[in-house]
Amino acid sequence: MDSGKIVHQTNPEIPAKNLTATHKMKHLHDEVSPKRLDLIKVIRLLEDPLTTNLTERHLLVLKKLLRRNQAGFLLRQLADLSHILNICAEKASDRPRYASVLCGALEICRFPFLKERASDELIYAQDVVDFLSNMGRLMRVPHAEVQERLLQTVKSFFSSDAPTDLPEDLQPTSPVYRLQLLERSDLPRTLLLSMAALQNRASTRLQLLQTLQLLSGCSDLNCASILEAGGAETVCLHMNEAERCGRALLCSSQILWNLLQSGGRQEALAQLSSMECAASLREAFPFEPEATSHASDLQLRNHLLVVTTLMAENPACPLVESLFAKQLLGFITFPEATGSSAQKLFHSSEELKTRKLLLNLLVVMCRNVAALQLFREELVMVHLLQLVSPLVASPEHLPGSPGCLPPQQEELQLQALDALAGIAPVMLHDYMSCQGNTYLLLLLDWCIHTDARVRGSRTAQTQRCIRVLRSVTALGESAVNQDLCDQGAIHQLLGVLVLMEASCDEVAMEVMTSIQLILSALCETDLHKKELFGPEGVEMVVHFLKNGSEKFYSGLGHNKLVISTVDCVWSCIVGCSVTEGHFLAREGASLLLDLLAATPSCVRGIILATLLDLCSNPETRPQILGWRDAGGLSAAGVLLPLWREEEEELGVLRNRHGGITDPKKPLLSRLQEESSSLSFAANTPSAAVLETSENLRAKIYLLLCSLGFQELPGLSAGDYVTLSIVRRYLDFKVAEVWREISSELILDGVKPISSDEEALRSICESSEETARRTMEEQARILEEQQQEEIREEMLVYAEMKTQRTQQQLAAKSWDRFVSRTSNYSILKEEKARRMKYMESELKQEAPADRPAKRFISHILAVENTGDPGPAGINVTLARTSV
Repeated sequence: MDSGKIVHQTNPEIPAKNLTATHKMKHLHDEVSPKRLDLIKVIRLLEDPLTTNLTERHLLVLKKLLRRNQAGFLLRQLADLSHILNICAEKASDRPRYASVLCGALEICRFPFLKERASDELIYAQDVVDFLSNMGRLMRVPHAEVQERLLQTVKSFFSSDAPTDLPEDLQPTSPVYRLQLLERSDLPRTLLLSMAALQNRASTRLQLLQTLQLLSGCSDLNCASILEAGGAETVCLHMNEAERCGRALLCSSQILWNLLQSGGRQEALAQLSSMECAASLREAFPFEPEATSHASDLQLRNHLLVVTTLMAENPACPLVESLFAKQLLGFITFPEATGSSAQKLFHSSEELKTRKLLLNLLVVMCRNVAALQLFREELVMVHLLQLVSPLVASPEHLPGSPGCLPPQQEELQLQALDALAGIAPVMLHDYMSCQGNTYLLLLLDWCIHTDARVRGSRTAQTQRCIRVLRSVTALGESAVNQDLCDQGAIHQLLGVLVLMEASCDEVAMEVMTSIQLILSALCETDLHKKELFGPEGVEMVVHFLKNGSEKFYSGLGHNKLVISTVDCVWSCIVGCSVTEGHFLAREGASLLLDLLAATPSCVRGIILATLLDLCSNPETRPQILGWRDAGGLSAAGVLLPLWREEEEELGVLRNRHGGITDPKKPLLSRLQEESSSLSFAANTPSAAVLETSENLRAKIYLLLCSLGFQELPGLSAGDYVTLSIVRRYLDFKVAEVWREISSELILDGVKPISSDEEALRSICESSEETARRTMEEQARILEEQQQEEIREEMLVYAEMKTQRTQQQLAAKSWDRFVSRTSNYSILKEEKARRMKYMESELKQEAPADRPAKRFISHILAVENTGDPGPAGINVTLARTSV
């Protein structure tokens, strides 16, 4: 609805502060102005006891003054003009002829004020504020013409009227300048206070309401000024004094709406939260059909409904006590809007808005406990379920539109579903007694099994229907959840989820996320329902887990879908051996680890918790140990860096290798250290206990306990250093809790007995000794790593040395070859050396008493044994001496 607001920008030439000009600057302007002297003479003429009764002379001078300023008043004249208008207003009470002067001055005020210099806007800003405030006080003049002219002048501020023939040395101020200073004046407040004096003058009162509507719609400061004078209560209490369904009532409702939408909303609600205001609204509301025969009447009714809805947000508003709520509920459940009559199309958009506003009012009123009894008496739940029923929207009832809802009826059905999502959780007994689950499941089935050509138009109904189911299942009421399962809701919801996956828009993401949350609520505590989830549900979960790591950051709600999928694994699969077997057979644990490595820290907690619960199945451990990510890291190689990230975020003291630095604080976080000087109540967990549930360290420790701390593959030296801390996490945590107990006893001034004191000291010393042994183990691991790095470095150096020697030998051989081919004498020497070497070798190999023999071999036979390759052939040879 158009609220009539006028948006304007702030003039940068006008500062928000220091509107009052300095006296020195004003005196510099005023002392040299002859017109200033003329205005002073006029004031003396009006106030001098010797001339105070010279009415004719007064009127002559004042009219002459107005004729001189027909193009507008100068900024520097406003202070004196304000004084003159006040004198005329006092005289006009017993001398009506002065009223014409006031009307003439107000007529000139319709034009922008004039400035002689650019600095005048700043210098005379406070004079303008005072002048506008004095203008509002003219409403006290008991003359209708003056009052109406004043209201017309104020309304003209929102237009851009300006004189065309101005002297060259004068310039008009901008309309924004006057509106900004109007916000700082008392004009809105004064106009509101004058409303009580206009009870018997309908036309003037209507103009006043229209003026207040403009003022309240253009600025929050004007609304604050009106509210300061009790504007919301005043307008509401006087809204029925004129014609009940006329323009005055419409303006009053618009003013109330503007005040409720402004920055002073809480103040407006406080003023309207009275029995008198609620009764006034009830009296103004047109309940009878004949009272809404015109479009303006329908618009008025909708305006009042909006105001009533905003008032209902305040729990202290007496809508129920004033019987206004009962009448509204009767209007909502009027027989015309139920049954077969609901099929009629609304002939006006305002009528449709009325129905939608009434349904929205139900959602706001249901927060009031006193209103719920009225809901039961007026059968609100029955009415809502009839509106959302698929039978109401069946194609055979809609001639000419096969398979499609009329747009107006569809809007009403969607609004009813939204209302039901808010009302059903607080009226669960009525919802179940009216078979609300059956209505919703039938509607969901109707949306899904529609012809594919129009299924897209049913997405909105599907979305709202799933929202209602989610709101009632989230309460955890066993009767509601069991009723849904008995009607086959699990199988039906899985089918809806598969169909919605074809869409990639945000609505489909919301529907799929909500369905998974509904399934989680249904199956969380019941083993039989987890079995009903079955292989079909496991396939759905596996499908979303495979795509989760890739689409987590793609927007459109994919991140919420991934989180709800993991929650669905924990609620619908973990704990049932049948579904766990299907899930692990589909590599479910590996998919969770893929998701763990790809998602941010805010999601890792629920993934680790799900993996931890899944480890109770003996088939989980081999799958986790055999998992590798894209970079070849094992599960332990992913979990241990997560531990280090958690400790870095918690501010735990560690050295550059991730080892313990202080044996007295092996696990202490920054928050625990800051709260070490605090004493907690007996029923309040301490910081050491709270820390186990607020980060991932406890989950990582338990998961590695399930996998075992020995023979974990793919770990670096830094991982082994971290692993030495993780292995002793429970010992360190127990000692940390005992250390907190000891410090709290000291803070509370309690001295334990000697045996207890000895036990506490023994526990702390044992923990410190364990931490020192861990530090020694970490030092040994690092030393072994360093020695291994030195050995690898020596091997690299040896390999480099061998390569260098080979290069030198190759270069030397090449040089010798070049020298032989280029120098004949060297070649002969080399040949002689080789011959001498060969002769010495022959003498060593062939002694003189044994002559050398040579042989020739012959193949005598070839036998195939059947074995593959050369091993399957036996060859018989014979040799003959040569």
